[in-house]
Amino acid sequence: MTAATQAPQNSYNFQATVDQVGPQIVGGQGVHISIERDGQVTDGIIDAITGAAVGALGHADEEVYEIINKAARQSTYSYPCLVSNKSSEELAKFYIDNSPKGVFSAALWCTSGSESNENALRLIRQYWLERGRPEKVKLISRESSYHGFSLGAVSISWNPRTEPYTPYLMDREKINIKIPCAYSYRFKKDGETEEAYAQRLIEQTEKIILENDPDTIASLTVETLPGSSLGTCPPPKGYLKGLRDLCNKYDLIYHLDEVMCGTGRSNPNGAFNCWENFLDPADAPDIQTVGKTLGSGYVTIAGILIGPKIRDAYLEGSKAIGGGHTYSSHAFNCAVSLGIMQKLKRDNLTANIFEKGNLMGQKLKSIFLSESNIVGDVRGIGGFWSIEFVKDRATKEPFDLSLNLAPRIKAIAFQNKVNIMAMPGNPDGSCGDRILLAPSFVITEQNVDEIVEKVVKSVNQLTEELRAEGAFQF
Repeated sequence: MTAATQAPQNSYNFQATVDQVGPQIVGGQGVHISIERDGQVTDGIIDAITGAAVGALGHADEEVYEIINKAARQSTYSYPCLVSNKSSEELAKFYIDNSPKGVFSAALWCTSGSESNENALRLIRQYWLERGRPEKVKLISRESSYHGFSLGAVSISWNPRTEPYTPYLMDREKINIKIPCAYSYRFKKDGETEEAYAQRLIEQTEKIILENDPDTIASLTVETLPGSSLGTCPPPKGYLKGLRDLCNKYDLIYHLDEVMCGTGRSNPNGAFNCWENFLDPADAPDIQTVGKTLGSGYVTIAGILIGPKIRDAYLEGSKAIGGGHTYSSHAFNCAVSLGIMQKLKRDNLTANIFEKGNLMGQKLKSIFLSESNIVGDVRGIGGFWSIEFVKDRATKEPFDLSLNLAPRIKAIAFQNKVNIMAMPGNPDGSCGDRILLAPSFVITEQNVDEIVEKVVKSVNQLTEELRAEGAFQF
């Protein structure tokens, strides 16, 4: 085809759908956004997902604009491997001081959750070299997990989205070791208690550790509260503690990924770490990755929190980090993030999202599970919730993927002026189609009611469509 006969190019972005522009955000205020689609702007859409669980302070926060202006005027770029900056030190100290005492002792800042998990792998490798244990190279992670979009992060992820990239990943048999996910809704047996299910998972994990020689295993990585790959399944009672005990027993690094669920989104104590719902400080992770709400969408920032055990090995060894990224510990990003984190603490906003998020979840659960519809489960903690769709609530049979439920519920929700994330089910039927909700920390009870009303309306519309098509019989 010659240039003269080519169709006009609609979009110059190479992301999402590359042959068209797609919906574009053109404004926002607080918990509402304006989206342009096919040349038409829709105002007043309540943002129930804040991008990808990113928003903490909502849109167009005037105080954040002041924080950004001050940071821009006072920040000077430096390459952190050669010259550091005060903002990165201050942000690290703030996060450490606002976590349980003694849990973390240092932090490294980067620009995305994928990058944080990528750096975590690099730090884990250097840790074992510092300790003189180069044979510890294997990386354990869970099925139906997601840890990022870069190839190292994809290598420790196990979900259908990773499969096309298998030729470029780490050795999926000798290096990346898969353990079962913790998914009570589908895999806890009838009559089995949470504690018994957790113990069964721990025993299965220990068996896999022994089969793969613990002397060659470097780390165990899990999402404290899974996000897009499984849909906010809270770990069963005793599960995370059991994994911690296995790491202690077999000398493995315990790495918790809290990129989506952490930094205040799901903390019960008005603080930042999600694992505080489930673990005592003595059982905290050795490494924790964070992101998303750390910058609240105003700056691109994520991080790796380092426990004393890790830092001590470096201090007793080379006392240095090998390499770094151009924009690691970026002064401007760190200064803005610090201002945002300070505002979250000052205004008790992590406590607010925990309370209002749980209220949202309970209202959705009460409505959906008491009526006939396509909802099989409503689950989550604090400001992070999921709704899973099933064809049959009794058998938990998922819908056929050919029905395209994810894009359909997304489109219906847009018509009803609520912004959500929608994910398709797994091809093997191990997880159904689902939507995720993660509103900003500033939501009010009135905002909760608006989200609930519009999500219920949207799901009920899809339910009726599927009934009319003969795809849903109940």
